[in-house]
Amino acid sequence: MGVAIRTAGEGDRELIVRLLDEAFQDDPVSGWVFPGVEDRRAKHPRLMAAFTDIVLAAGRIDVTEDGSACALWLSVPADEGHGDAEDEGPAQVREAVDPDNERVERIGRLMAAIHPTGRAHEYLWMIGVAPGRQDEGLGTALIEAVLDRCDREGLPAYLEASNARSRNLYERLGFEPAGPALDLPDGPSMWPMWREPRPHRPA
Repeated sequence: MGVAIRTAGEGDRELIVRLLDEAFQDDPVSGWVFPGVEDRRAKHPRLMAAFTDIVLAAGRIDVTEDGSACALWLSVPADEGHGDAEDEGPAQVREAVDPDNERVERIGRLMAAIHPTGRAHEYLWMIGVAPGRQDEGLGTALIEAVLDRCDREGLPAYLEASNARSRNLYERLGFEPAGPALDLPDGPSMWPMWREPRPHRPA
């Protein structure tokens, strides 16, 4: 039985923010950005809201019909620079989320610095599955829906895996390491991963 997927709109904002907050509360990278548990509970939703707003405005969010999983995608044009030190995006996110926490800005700049340039691609910014709904294939279904389109259009895809579990899933879907791991200062690692389009076989 297939997983019903639709494109989220502004009316889904609160659902997406809540879903991402629940899915990433215990993620190693979220724990690095907000080391204190109480601080994380209070401020992590603001970070997920900032990400949601960015992608609602500039990309696309796919969500399962039952609201249990979502994927945030951006279409990145060829030759777009991501490591520009003048980019105000990470500083603006920090100001909106937690002005006193420089890690909110640093994570954005570190990820931008390793983002591949030169070829148009689909960028999976985040994918979140409700904690009680993991291991049901929802994340795989969300990703495969876009990878099928990538294959049809000859587009590669890119992401950063934030834990070993997700890294294994992405490898099964055809992603390969795209350079050395990003080792966060005094924190966990993130793994940049790239997937070349596969030859499309007409149904």
